[in-house]
Amino acid sequence: MKIPHIRWWIAGLLFLSTVINYVDRQVLSIVAPTLTKELGLSPVDYANILNAFLIAYTLMYLGSGVLVDRWGTRTALAAFVGWWSVANMLHAFARNAMQLGAFRLLLGIGEPGNFMAGARAISEWYLPKERAFVNGLVQAGATVGAVISPPLVVFLVKQFGDWRIAFVLTGAVGFLWLAAWLFFYHLPVNHPRITEEERTLILGVQPKVTPPKVPWLSLLKFRQTWGLLLGRFFSDPVWWFYLFWLPKFLVEKRGFTMEEVGLLAWMPYLTADIGAITGGVLSGHLVKRGWPVLGARSAGMWPFALLMPLSLLVPYAQSKTGVLAVICIVTFAHMAWKTNIMTITNDIYPTHVVGSLAGIVAFGNGLGGTLFTWLVGWIVLHYSYDSIFFIMGFMHPVAYLVFRYLVREPVRIEGGATD
Repeated sequence: MKIPHIRWWIAGLLFLSTVINYVDRQVLSIVAPTLTKELGLSPVDYANILNAFLIAYTLMYLGSGVLVDRWGTRTALAAFVGWWSVANMLHAFARNAMQLGAFRLLLGIGEPGNFMAGARAISEWYLPKERAFVNGLVQAGATVGAVISPPLVVFLVKQFGDWRIAFVLTGAVGFLWLAAWLFFYHLPVNHPRITEEERTLILGVQPKVTPPKVPWLSLLKFRQTWGLLLGRFFSDPVWWFYLFWLPKFLVEKRGFTMEEVGLLAWMPYLTADIGAITGGVLSGHLVKRGWPVLGARSAGMWPFALLMPLSLLVPYAQSKTGVLAVICIVTFAHMAWKTNIMTITNDIYPTHVVGSLAGIVAFGNGLGGTLFTWLVGWIVLHYSYDSIFFIMGFMHPVAYLVFRYLVREPVRIEGGATD
């Protein structure tokens, strides 16, 4: 049976895999106020557990990108989702910091592959004018996962009276997604359910050259690779903070109860969701109006970088409403920025290296997140959160300056070309 517009069904599955990905990683931060007390964890202990995830996550950005290019999108993403779903369920068996850190490390091994496979799927299935939107949709999946996690996890904990059940039930969802993925995803050239009209539309814009073999280390010789890597290094730690530390900050420093976290802490992730779509639509609109692709993406980044210094106001907001309002603006701006810097990977590199390149660039994400998470734990233990919000206010402007200096034109690889 032929399925019209099947690429949008695939886009929906990429969105859902990212939702699941973020729900699974977010469970820990939601139950952290309870879990850290039960297991007797200090802020530094908690930071170390987070870093067990982030170190594995960072290293596997490189490895998973290579695996995606070697195994193909269909097999690789199925393997990654299965792995991290099992790892998430194992958290329920943790009895101390070491065990929790070990299970967190396993989760970090599997989760980055979602984004490497997603980047390659976008290059395989979508026209250049559609890619920013689909990238925005995938980023929206991240924020939707973050939005639904607080009320979902708090509900599960209250319903069953045990934080462990939240890990088991959220982890099991990934196996339902696997069946749909294996049914829907094949390459356009040999997909059994694609219409001929859609196949012609997609393949008509694919490169006509035979892709050369490109060792992933050779991608490091391009200044564009370093521009994107450093851009992620400086900007992505902000998102890691709001994912992993926000519930603890709200409970410990702003007087929120767990019930209020469940009712209200989803709001910054919702505005991030809106930002992801907004950033993609903005640059996509400029491309349709004839802007050069790289210029359009850049124009979809700098206004949002200029909003990020609002972080400085978070410690001084007088009410819970004021705190959430400022944080919501910041997460909106961050995700609008992130959609565009991620889409540039698809825009300026040939499809056959996108998986490996996305892994290298995202290494900057994980490395920055790991170092910043350690810094947050140390500063919170010895000082306060105020300094953290000050630092975060200037990370995106710095990232934008680095990006603009190093990323000025598409990459040309001998024997292949960009799309």
